[in-house]
Amino acid sequence: MHNKKYDFGSVLDRRNTCSLKWEFCEQVLGVPEVIPMWVADMDFPAPPEVVEAVVKRAQHGAYGYPFIPRSFWSAIIDWMKVRHNWEIKREWLSRCHGVVPALNICIQTYTAPGDKIIIQSPVYYPFFSAVENNGRRVVRNPLRFENGLWSLDFDDLRKKIDRRTRMLILCSPHNPVGRVWRRQELEELADICRQYDLLIVSDEIHAEHVFRGHRHIPTASLSPEIAARTITLTAPSKAFNIAGLTTSLVIIPNQRLLTLYKTQLENLGLTVNNIFGLVALEAAYTHGAAWLDELVAYLEENMDYARRYFEERIGRIKFLKPEGTYLALLDCRDLGLPQKELNEFFLKKARIYFDEGPIFGPELEGFERMNLACSRKTLAEALSRIEKAVREI
Repeated sequence: MHNKKYDFGSVLDRRNTCSLKWEFCEQVLGVPEVIPMWVADMDFPAPPEVVEAVVKRAQHGAYGYPFIPRSFWSAIIDWMKVRHNWEIKREWLSRCHGVVPALNICIQTYTAPGDKIIIQSPVYYPFFSAVENNGRRVVRNPLRFENGLWSLDFDDLRKKIDRRTRMLILCSPHNPVGRVWRRQELEELADICRQYDLLIVSDEIHAEHVFRGHRHIPTASLSPEIAARTITLTAPSKAFNIAGLTTSLVIIPNQRLLTLYKTQLENLGLTVNNIFGLVALEAAYTHGAAWLDELVAYLEENMDYARRYFEERIGRIKFLKPEGTYLALLDCRDLGLPQKELNEFFLKKARIYFDEGPIFGPELEGFERMNLACSRKTLAEALSRIEKAVREI
């Protein structure tokens, strides 16, 4: 990319900033000098326009109860139309303090204790706890892994649905396998949900990080019929690195379902917003497109750099380049280490901290999830450490 405006190559020191990503290894695990490549946040500052908007609001000095302005909702509607070719209406929109809280609220609102909810593992692990902690039953519809590609298993899905099945939680784009689902895949999945009268809760928080040759399609944009049974959860938090401002979106075209959601939100006392989150979201969606375009290009360069490094210099670990997200799976099974020893190997020998594969589901035994949203310099250091550690096995 020519005429780059933004700097993603500088190393941002995040230590001593209350960063979970950077403080956890030393403060909780007791292992210093570790490069953290686990939890999904980025080592880049938010877009300058977002930082400026938050600073300007902070300088005002009064941080009382916020009111959501019309411009907040307009920024969301415009973003979805331009970025995802999805025309949404103001009356479809609500919010929450994060996608995970919203997911829990949806489960509480639309299902009853003992109901079955389908999850397509390996998948973002809070999906499991959101179902189980609310007294519902997880039904696993595992993805298939063939020739290095993960795909949906529709035959297995049909077999798993019974009269107690109420909901399917979709991860789109998928974390951690990095698939960006094609329209044909989404249409077949949605058709099964229509046939068996299942609600779809579509987690689309990684929608903005999609690489060349792929396009994110919002599930609810497939047809009005599918929109009527789909609850879309998303946020600018992953895209613009503002997760700590706890502001997410809930998009529900079905007015009956939206009313039920808002009632539950009020029953839980979750009606007050984060004032800085409101400001940051509006600034990100209004001014952040150019920054995001450069970021995605940089992330894909990181992915390609890592893929080549593993192929040419490490070999025994397979790097699975994702179609989207800034997260990649490492297939470490050729190292021949049991999972516990594999985790210790990376943490203690290589001094890299990953999310271990099995937390996403048993399908990822022998895998690790790697976060590549960092400077090239940090990535190069991490890969060098891995290379050295593997040679010493």
